[in-house]
Amino acid sequence: MNIVCLDMEGVLVPEIWIEFARESGIPELKITTRDEPDYDKLMKYRIGILREHKLGLKEIQETIAKIDPMSGAKEFLDALRQKTQVIILSDTFEQFAAPLMKKLGMPTIFCNTLEVAPSGEIVGYKMRCEKSKLTTVRGLQSIGFDTIAAGDSFNDLGMIEASKAGFLFKSTDAIKAAHPELPAYEEYDELLAAIEKVL
Repeated sequence: MNIVCLDMEGVLVPEIWIEFARESGIPELKITTRDEPDYDKLMKYRIGILREHKLGLKEIQETIAKIDPMSGAKEFLDALRQKTQVIILSDTFEQFAAPLMKKLGMPTIFCNTLEVAPSGEIVGYKMRCEKSKLTTVRGLQSIGFDTIAAGDSFNDLGMIEASKAGFLFKSTDAIKAAHPELPAYEEYDELLAAIEKVL
């Protein structure tokens, strides 16, 4: 039995931190997992900048409320879910993802949780498990699923490489150049066709 595992940000919706960097006028928040492979280092950096600027969960959620899925993303997801089971594996947080999942038709998402003080300050985060995407793919494989994975960033490479079939989607030139063995696509219809071939 097949199950498709998709990244969320950069694949189905715009990068939340990039959108928030634009809204807040803080360019340092534009750094994502496409730029920094060490997620713990990246999150500590982000939390430090938020603290410095006295910004919290409320301000980020106000930006997220304005974000729509990428053009064609919901149609792609709907078409894919007609053919097979799909799980979104994301290093984002429940507090960020919920409104975006509504706009995508409530697909299943496995993600992490922010630790938020009563004041609304983001004080930390709790990962669902270590190397969450790779660990989840291996867990699915251990209970009889063949996984097919697609993503755009460094933190997606583990699940892509461990799967029966894996694809880069809307990735960076640097990641594509470093992994020429991985098929890379830019359009949803191309990715859908590639996944259908291996189902």
